[in-house]
Amino acid sequence: MSKLLGYLNLLDTDSEARAAHAADPKAAMTQFGLSDAEHEAVLSGDKTAISKLAGVDLKDGLTSQGSCVEETK
Repeated sequence: MSKLLGYLNLLDTDSEARAAHAADPKAAMTQFGLSDAEHEAVLSGDKTAISKLAGVDLKDGLTSQGSCVEETK
C-alpha cells in the first residue's frame, strides 16, 4: 500500500486523524510522512493526481474514497 493510500484510509477510519487533518492539513500530512507532491495532490482535491500517487485506478473506487479529501475544502 502506498503511503498516500494509507493516509487516506487513516482519514477514513480515525476521527482524531481527521480532526488533525482538518485543523492543519499540511502538518498532519508532514507528520505522516507524505511527500510534497502528495501534499499538493490532496490539497488540490485532484482525484486523478491522488489516484496516480496512491497507485489506485479511479475506476476501482477512488471516487468513493474522495470524501476525506473533499472534507478539507
